[in-house]
Amino acid sequence: MTLQVIGLAGIGEISTGDDLAALIARALPDAAWPDGSTGLIEGDVVVVTSKVVSKSEGRIVPESQRDAALDAETVTVVATKETPRGTTRIVRTHHGLVLAAAGIDASNAPAGHVLLLPRDPDASARALRQGLRDLTGLSVGVIVTDTLGRPWRDGLTDSAIGVAGVTVLDDLRGLPDAQGRAMEATVIAVADEIASAADLVKGKSGGVPVALVRGLAHHVIGDDEDALARQLEQNAFVFSGTDAVPRLILLR
Repeated sequence: MTLQVIGLAGIGEISTGDDLAALIARALPDAAWPDGSTGLIEGDVVVVTSKVVSKSEGRIVPESQRDAALDAETVTVVATKETPRGTTRIVRTHHGLVLAAAGIDASNAPAGHVLLLPRDPDASARALRQGLRDLTGLSVGVIVTDTLGRPWRDGLTDSAIGVAGVTVLDDLRGLPDAQGRAMEATVIAVADEIASAADLVKGKSGGVPVALVRGLAHHVIGDDEDALARQLEQNAFVFSGTDAVPRLILLR
C-alpha cells in the first residue's frame, strides 16, 4: 500500500457564504502529486480544517461574546484548568466532543472575533462531498478536522469531527493477528488517523487549510458514517480523579 498526502494551495481567505466546494474545485488543477498528475481521482479523500468550514458557514462571533458562546455550546463542564491566561473549561459540546473551550478559537479568525465549530460537522462534510461530486463527477471522501488535546498525552493532534463517505472505524475484533490469535479490542480510528496525517501538510499557519489523501480508496464508501464522538456512557473522561480509573480499566 502507498499513501500520498499533499496540501492544496490557492484556497484563499474564506468569508461567510463562500462556496467551499467551488473554491476547492477551482484550486484542484494546481494540486501536483509525486507522479506528475494533478487534481483528484475516484477514491481520494479531501481533508478540510474546520476553521474554513466555520468561516463559510458564518460561525463567527465578536470576541466580546466568547463567554456567552461557550455557555451556549456547552452541554457539560468536564474539568477546569488554571493557566496564566485564566481558567480554561474542558467541556462536552452538543456535538458530543470533549475539548477545551468548546473548540472556540481566535487563531486564524478575523481581528476581534472568534470562530465556533461548525454547527453540524457531519452535515458540513456531506454537503461538501456532494458539492465536489457535482463539480468534478467524482466520488471522494471528505473529513472535517479540528485540533484536539488528548488525555494523559502531551501535544495536540488533528482529529475528525465530521465525516462523509469515509470508513470511520475499522473493526478488526475477531480477526487473527500475525500469530493467529483473535484480536479482542482492535478498532482502528481510520478517520482520525487520516486527519492527523493530513495535518502534517496543512499546518497551522501556512494558509493551506485543505489536504488531499490518495491510497485509501478501500476506505471511501458510498454511505456516510458519523464522526468519532464516543457515547457518554462509554466515556471515562467525563469523570474526574480516581472515579475515572476503574471506568477506564473497564473500557480497555
